Amino acid sequence: MKTRVRIALVGDFRPQAVAHQAIPIALSLAAAHLDVDIDPCWLPTETVNHAEVLAGYDAIWLVPGSPYQNDDGAFIAIRHAREQNVPFLGSCGGFQYAVVEYARNVMGWHNASHAETDSDGRQVITPLTCSLVEKTDTVVFLPQTRIAEIYGRLETHEGYHCNFGVNPDFVAELQPYPLIISGHDRKGDVRSIELPEHRFFMATLFQSERAALHEQLSPLVVALIDAARR
Repeated sequence: MKTRVRIALVGDFRPQAVAHQAIPIALSLAAAHLDVDIDPCWLPTETVNHAEVLAGYDAIWLVPGSPYQNDDGAFIAIRHAREQNVPFLGSCGGFQYAVVEYARNVMGWHNASHAETDSDGRQVITPLTCSLVEKTDTVVFLPQTRIAEIYGRLETHEGYHCNFGVNPDFVAELQPYPLIISGHDRKGDVRSIELPEHRFFMATLFQSERAALHEQLSPLVVALIDAARR
């Protein structure tokens, strides 16, 4: 069990972003809870030009803030974590890009795209019917998923800052693949995904780190660091 964990925070830091304000607090709370030292390093997406940049990190968190300054850097981080079994968390934009990366590199949809940055291709991320910018909503977890185990319940209420989500037409196409949809809102729209056989590979449209702004632990951040130290 490691006593110190190095985590790569991949994303373009913006001090005015609520999630970016919450992330250091969430990590500090998780460190105290687990009695482990956390060494976080913000990596702007433009600096992630090769997977070697991510060598030596015990976990990768693709933080909110899309569109990223360098989309390729975000995709490199996701693919590296997925293929090298490095604990990974994607929140908000990190969730959206994780879906696109999986569609491209696992499902073979090489033209899979995100509507925020690409009007062409096979759009797997599309505009939400209702904006979730600075909104909160209920998330319902699928029983016996890892996220349900982490939260210790089948329902949570979480904060968002986004206008894009998973294209409903994409959901059926995902059925034969290992990546599972583990959480929905009450209307059935996708809110979380995970790879069951991975050490820790989870992404959520919601921003669980916001709990730290109320001095509350984020179960997902705690679980990410716990996976990284093992």
